[in-house]
Amino acid sequence: MSAIRMKGELQDYYKRKVGSGKNKMLVLNNVRNKLIHRVCSVVHRQQKYNKNYTPALA
Repeated sequence: MSAIRMKGELQDYYKRKVGSGKNKMLVLNNVRNKLIHRVCSVVHRQQKYNKNYTPALA
């Protein structure tokens, strides 16, 4: 809940999806899933979170 209260890309994502007619709980679960993936990636890579990360193309 705090992720959508703070200004940033997750709040923008939430507002955009709810504005397009998606169910609020569905979008909240999507935001939760995005956070979980980011945390798991940081732990797996053992690096600090980089907001501007772009994956290298193979």
